[in-house]
Amino acid sequence: MTRMRAVEAAVKILELEGATQLFGVPGAAINPFYAALRAHGGLSHVLARHVEGAAHMAEGYTRATPGGIGVCVGTSGPAGTDMITGLYSATADSVPILAITGQAPVARLHKEDFQAVDIAAIARPVVKMAMTVLEPAQVPGAFAQAFHLMRSGRPGPVLIDLPVDVQLAEIDFDPDTYQSLPVHRPAASAAQAAKILDMLTAAERPLIVAGGGIVNADASADLVELAELLDVPVVPTLMGWGTIPDDHRLTAGMVGLQTAHRYGNATFLASDFVLGIGNRWANRHTGGLDTYRRGRTFVHVDIEPTQIGRVFAPDYGVVSDAGAALRALVAEARRRRDAGTLPSRAGWVAECAERRATMLRRTHFTETPIKPQRVYEEMNRVFGPETRYVTTIGLSQIAAGQFLHVYRPRHWVNAGQAGPLGWTIPAALGAAVADPATPVVALSGDYDFQFMLEELAVGAQFNIGYVHVVVNNSYLGLIRQAQRAFDMDYSVQLGFDNINADHFDEATPKGFGVDHVVVAEGLGCVGLRVTDPEEIASTLRRATTLAGEHKVPVVVEVVLERVTNIAMSGGDIDAVTEFEDLATVEADAPTAVALQHA
Repeated sequence: MTRMRAVEAAVKILELEGATQLFGVPGAAINPFYAALRAHGGLSHVLARHVEGAAHMAEGYTRATPGGIGVCVGTSGPAGTDMITGLYSATADSVPILAITGQAPVARLHKEDFQAVDIAAIARPVVKMAMTVLEPAQVPGAFAQAFHLMRSGRPGPVLIDLPVDVQLAEIDFDPDTYQSLPVHRPAASAAQAAKILDMLTAAERPLIVAGGGIVNADASADLVELAELLDVPVVPTLMGWGTIPDDHRLTAGMVGLQTAHRYGNATFLASDFVLGIGNRWANRHTGGLDTYRRGRTFVHVDIEPTQIGRVFAPDYGVVSDAGAALRALVAEARRRRDAGTLPSRAGWVAECAERRATMLRRTHFTETPIKPQRVYEEMNRVFGPETRYVTTIGLSQIAAGQFLHVYRPRHWVNAGQAGPLGWTIPAALGAAVADPATPVVALSGDYDFQFMLEELAVGAQFNIGYVHVVVNNSYLGLIRQAQRAFDMDYSVQLGFDNINADHFDEATPKGFGVDHVVVAEGLGCVGLRVTDPEEIASTLRRATTLAGEHKVPVVVEVVLERVTNIAMSGGDIDAVTEFEDLATVEADAPTAVALQHA
């Protein structure tokens, strides 16, 4: 046994559990932890400008790292409450992050001490565990349990709150014999896999819906092998995008009300059997359940028992880790292939491929101001299949889902369910820290970008280079489009007459508003602006070069037309409004949905 302060044991456990990257903001009530972190020397820390930003950085780090867990740290009171949006976002998308907060001394917790708030009670609805540690000897067990819970079952975040006197107290701890608690992950049986394949092979037009649970299980290779063995097309969900490459012959496109493809919805509506693995049947994916379910048999595989039947009752449900289920299904599919009992799917696969080749949305617009579709066309042309995209919410994210291409798991980093504005910058920084060798391209509308733009300074300070594309129409575009149902355009316009408008070039519209280029430069980054669609590609290439040379975020602001309606539906997947003037691909023009790397 070694005598040490409780926080020294906590820091050592972080190292032993592999959680060696922290994002946070020091403060009086968490300074003992930071002293232990400094003395240890083996962990890395990035200083955020906002504690919510630190939480989103931890999310981005985890989402980009197989098996990794990002850690966010803050002091007592408002630091913990600032983390709540990040914890909600993480739990909504099944992302494990560890939040560590300082707290007032135990004896003063009920005396309205300065910055003393019951953060465990506040956080409890949005985490797997929230604990204020009241006894110093409980610190090692609390951290061991945190990692056990984050990794077991459906992954998710945990918060540990450490009173300052608990941090400073000495305890006995033996790091040499520390052992992680066993991780619990249910696994599908061979009999369950056989039943699933019995049902699938009886269908004529089957599909696999690949959810984010496959990404969490690092089982994308197993998914592709299963699809190829069965010759069954795959529909990735928004969180599962990248589990099968977009240029794979069995990719059937995404389905849903917003981030969906015309051919994806059409193929789904033509199907008669759906095997969902590691997915939640999220409402933006399903739309109205009557339309979504009609004429189809459903099998649902998910690691969380209460997810089975939560949205609708499947015809057959299996509680299993996505990776374990896929391995069992692959083994059974191989056996049936070798026995020659798998049916041919050539006709169905060809039908899906035909829709994918023809049911495209137009992207090649030459007008000025720039139409957003052209931006994604050029992004596909410039950024290669190794690119990791990071985005969160709005028309920019919806259009990205419709037009961009993703080829690898964890290369689409998106706050799928919570969608908090401001998430993109800190999440991109976290992803870039996690994997510096992979180019990161973030995408924001102007409002998302303005929410937490102070975090750009973090990238400048810590030499985190990435490209951030800001599509700017000086509008809350998604809300403006939704307000059409109320026949209004109310409190959604962001433009104004900037008194420094002499900084803008002649092509920048009057009343443009915020000069994001100047803001980026003031925060130590590089800012570029594009007003001509023919200059998008060259500017993106220049941004990539500058991000590599200077190791700072490079902001590319693309000035868009004020109003563009993006295809979506308010109800059912068979009722997506395509805005026909934008929906027809020109036969003699390039299009972003024609795969660049096929």
